[in-house]
Amino acid sequence: MFRLDALEPEAVVRILERALADAEHGLGRAGVSAAPEVLLRIAQLSRGDARRALGLLESAAELAPENGGSIDLALVERCRREQPLLYDKAGEEHYNVVSALIKSMRGSDPDAAVYWLMRMLDAGDDPLFVLRRLIIFASEDVGNADPRALEVAVNADQAFRHMGMPEGLYPIAHACLYLAGCPKSNSVGRAFKAARAAIAEHGALPVPKKLRNAVTGLMKREGYGEGYQYPHDVEGGYVPGETYLPDALVGQRFYEPSDQGLERSIAERLERLRSEVKK
Repeated sequence: MFRLDALEPEAVVRILERALADAEHGLGRAGVSAAPEVLLRIAQLSRGDARRALGLLESAAELAPENGGSIDLALVERCRREQPLLYDKAGEEHYNVVSALIKSMRGSDPDAAVYWLMRMLDAGDDPLFVLRRLIIFASEDVGNADPRALEVAVNADQAFRHMGMPEGLYPIAHACLYLAGCPKSNSVGRAFKAARAAIAEHGALPVPKKLRNAVTGLMKREGYGEGYQYPHDVEGGYVPGETYLPDALVGQRFYEPSDQGLERSIAERLERLRSEVKK
């Protein structure tokens, strides 16, 4: 594995100077010139990427005849706006920026989140890929701390499909900023992973008979549905002390709500219900 680090601006300037002087492989025959501060600006804009710097120089050289054969800062700025951002949608930089977006939202930093979002979109990333990541984030990192987050993310996806670009940037940015500002909880993921681990350990445990539907006479005689209490028939809509897990797992907790946002209220309600004694 070879890691290619960014070049220092001075090194990029030397490459640009050679390109301007080389009549065989460079721009020597074009008769264009550029002051040292202009070459330094191109080097700074290239962010250490010599290929990007040479591409910007060549673009400016093509327009230099309109400017008396001189490449100045205004011409460089004009060409810069027309160049795509340094961004490999199939390589490491893509995943670096995606990671930065997710971590910024998780860290509740809307300013950083919308910056990385626009880095992705302005570089030509697929908006539907970005929206998919926002939808995942809404459940993975917000969850029941703010259940509206998933609704906002899904609605943004639907709105974008109706609107397209560039207007579709509004619902995408809307969702990104909302998710970044939400209280955070990863309790949803921890709950289903804990349940999956119990399944892997215990296998397919039988459904308690009281939870089975007695749809035939034989099932009724075997005790299907016997002892089941319909919660809506009980005051408060809850049967104190009732259990619904397989017998071998009774008392096990998979979902442990956090104290963030709305999930704090969920935690308080579940704690109150779980503490009630079966009548």
